[in-house]
Amino acid sequence: MGFLVHLIFTWWGLLLEGLALIHFFRRRPDTYWLFVIIFLGPLGAVIYLLIEAAPDLSFLSRQSARGFSRRKRIRELEALVQVNSAVGNFEELGDLYMDEGRLPQARAAFDRAIAGGSTTLDPFYKRGACAVLMGEPAPAIPDLERVVAKEPDYDFHRAQGLLAHAYALTGQKEKAEALFREATQTSTMSETYLNFAELLASEGRNAEARSWAHKILEKAPAMPAYLRRRERPWFRKTRKFLSRVQ
Repeated sequence: MGFLVHLIFTWWGLLLEGLALIHFFRRRPDTYWLFVIIFLGPLGAVIYLLIEAAPDLSFLSRQSARGFSRRKRIRELEALVQVNSAVGNFEELGDLYMDEGRLPQARAAFDRAIAGGSTTLDPFYKRGACAVLMGEPAPAIPDLERVVAKEPDYDFHRAQGLLAHAYALTGQKEKAEALFREATQTSTMSETYLNFAELLASEGRNAEARSWAHKILEKAPAMPAYLRRRERPWFRKTRKFLSRVQ
């Protein structure tokens, strides 16, 4: 306790508050933390950093270790596929590229897996997902249609959600809405909800669009802390969406 009291009267207290505020504005946790930091001063900053920032540091250290291992495996596979063009090698390489956010390379790897005779749904699904995320929905549609036709609930209904989004982006809005409504009967994915809200807003149905967006934010209080941290990018996107759709 004496240590915390001492912090209040030193520049270390200001430094802690600054670090807490920087983390808050980057990560955008629950708003009440801002009041904790401001009104409790260094003590509030210490509480915030222990509860909110420390788990992030642990998560980032684990991610860094995984990232190093993943990049090492990518280098191994890139060398391996030069001499062994087995479908499984290209599928694994595509998965690793996706995890790294290298979507063009992932898409090319899945192309090679499919051209090599892969008949499982996964490379078609992921090739389609890459295309959608790269802003090229038209070529994604045949792949995603193939997946949804065989397994409508593939990847916890994300395949349906991505196909609906691809339909919306290519102007097939009736098909998109029908599929969004089917997917959201079971799926609670923020990605699907927000894409559906975007479709509704594009048609001037702002009240309904806002309703779907609010469903994303309403999930937060019941989520474990680790899930809230994972969903923060979607919460930020949702708030931006709500700020522009009145």
